[in-house]
Amino acid sequence: MDPPPAPTATPTPSSSTPTPSSSSARTPSLPQLPILSSSSRQTHPFTTPTKRIHTGADLTHFLTSLAYRDICTFILQLNRALCPRKLPSTPTTTTTTTATPGATSTSQLPPPPVSSTLNTNPRIKSQSQTHVQSFPLDAPRPADPLAVIRLREILAQVEGLIDLAPPEAGPRRFGNVAFRRWYGLLEERVAGGLLRTCLVPVDGKGGKVGEDGSEEGGGGGDEWLETAAEELKVYFLGGFGSAQRLDYGTGHELSFLAFLGGLWKLGVFSQPGRGQEEDGEVERAVVLGVFEPYLRVVRRLILTYNLEPAGSHGVWGLDDHSFLPYIFGSAQLTRPITDSEPMPLEGSAPGAPKPADVAKPASVDLHRESNMYFSAIGFINDVKKGPFWEHSPILYDISGIKDGWGKINKGMIKMFNAEVLAKFPVVQHFPFGSLFSWDVDPDAQAPVLSMHLTATATAGSTAGTSSSGPGSAASSAAGLPTPMPTGPGIPYSRAPWAGAGSSGPTPPRGGVPDTGPPPPTAFPRGVPGRASNQFSVTKAPWAKD
Repeated sequence: MDPPPAPTATPTPSSSTPTPSSSSARTPSLPQLPILSSSSRQTHPFTTPTKRIHTGADLTHFLTSLAYRDICTFILQLNRALCPRKLPSTPTTTTTTTATPGATSTSQLPPPPVSSTLNTNPRIKSQSQTHVQSFPLDAPRPADPLAVIRLREILAQVEGLIDLAPPEAGPRRFGNVAFRRWYGLLEERVAGGLLRTCLVPVDGKGGKVGEDGSEEGGGGGDEWLETAAEELKVYFLGGFGSAQRLDYGTGHELSFLAFLGGLWKLGVFSQPGRGQEEDGEVERAVVLGVFEPYLRVVRRLILTYNLEPAGSHGVWGLDDHSFLPYIFGSAQLTRPITDSEPMPLEGSAPGAPKPADVAKPASVDLHRESNMYFSAIGFINDVKKGPFWEHSPILYDISGIKDGWGKINKGMIKMFNAEVLAKFPVVQHFPFGSLFSWDVDPDAQAPVLSMHLTATATAGSTAGTSSSGPGSAASSAAGLPTPMPTGPGIPYSRAPWAGAGSSGPTPPRGGVPDTGPPPPTAFPRGVPGRASNQFSVTKAPWAKD
């Protein structure tokens, strides 16, 4: 099979920083995931999370629940924090370099920030220079919150359990059963108080946790730690795959995100005594300092125990196992913003790699240590053989996007909503407790009922778990129109760029299949024209606005 023709060279917004338009004018910040106060933690009714999604009707309820709202809010909060920032202009004196021998500058710019500082247009001579700060994976992390440091230590212990449960010898098609032994060891460590060390009170109230997980003083404030740990451990254990099915997928990734969101609600990521944190500083520490190390542990588990993809679309899925690194990684490369601007919907950071570079192994190897998107692509290259366009056609097609990483980031968020949060096979295992509540969000819009939704709800979970194609009950249960095989969604068996009945040359990439309109409660719900509503659109993820 011949590969599709290489895409024509298209200018990307990475060469310059567009002037913010009226749509990107200064707006209020996106909603933040709320943090429980000290008194609220003491009296909060923590519960053991349980599964509540059993039918198509349950899935529709989920899309109007407080849990759905909080998950979406947390993702967008983390996503925006990773977007590069425009730093305040640095005034200079007459420092233009001249060709006159002996001429020297009368002043110097301050040293660049730790991450990345770029002059967006070095040819312009002015009294100030515009700088951009980006947030790569490999930047030094000298001041992470204590909870982030302890979570990395926990993940190191989790990874160390692999050495205690080596894979069984011999070829195995559907996962190595030694994973069940590893998972059992993890359950033992969690039952022994592994998670207690990260439940660090941020205000000096409600008990203090020592290095060994025991309480040190705090009066009668120890009870909430015990009950909170019981609730959080369900999401933590759910983040490392299924010991029963020997698989790992986006539902498990979602569970670990909920674990981090639960910790956020308990306030363990705040840092007392540091004053007002820089915009997004703590969120970046959560993603770069915890979530990326978590992904590295998961990738080792997949390689060691040959874990199967859970709920995968196969070759027509975005990725066999993960989704969030594509959201966060594209955010790292989007057009820079100020702290008061909304997330850009197109454009790239100055000097960012082109989207087409993901199809070049050398470029992937160059950027995988600094960017989450390229790191995820690098793992695909590690485990899959053959041409990239052949084993990852969706990602290959996305690499032809002309409007930069901002457009890709916008589309990834919409695709996550449609292919993860609104898909029954993925979210049916998600548990609901007090931190991610099954209760209805009072601000949620009523879902659009359809004949497919009614049929799915009547058939029950058997119909709901079918995901053979774009017309599956999972899509119907979300209140979405059931697409035809050649329409929006994941195609049955043909490449996304292939036309019906066409056997001629394939066109250039760049036309990712439409994932359909977002559910009625597209996240986040907000006021038109505000940053909180910029994703509530119904076009294809990569369609022109």
